Amino acid sequence: MNWDMIFGFANAWALLGWVILALAPKREIVVPIVFFAGSVLLACLYASLIIPLMAGVISDGGSTGRPAADLTSLAGVMALFDSPGGATIGWIHYLAFDLFVGIWIARNADQHKIARWLQVPILFFTLMAGPIGLLLYLLLRQITGKKQDNALLPS
Repeated sequence: MNWDMIFGFANAWALLGWVILALAPKREIVVPIVFFAGSVLLACLYASLIIPLMAGVISDGGSTGRPAADLTSLAGVMALFDSPGGATIGWIHYLAFDLFVGIWIARNADQHKIARWLQVPILFFTLMAGPIGLLLYLLLRQITGKKQDNALLPS
């Protein structure tokens, strides 16, 4: 399995989704396209790799003699990420979820009439450090008063 190629494809695909999300005109069609072509496709790629990897059908490309990869212990997770396949699959996990959160932020900000120029830096932080971008957006909503009943609840 060519993990470098998969890693590069996933990175480029996610970045394309982020660019479209940040720079495309605010139109109803943009968010669903980024959602299905971005997050959903990355989630499908993730599932198509993690399931056969955990079932032992494909190799993660790691060295032999290390602890078995599993998701139930720290040592197992460390073993999973200590291989090209595990690191690639883990990265795709981050890419899919961070893009999903970015989509939610952009959609929610559009609904609350938050200017795109305020969204772009928050989307950048969501891309680079997911939870920090989400936190910044929730704080922005709180500060600007662009909220319904509670700015800390998704709406």
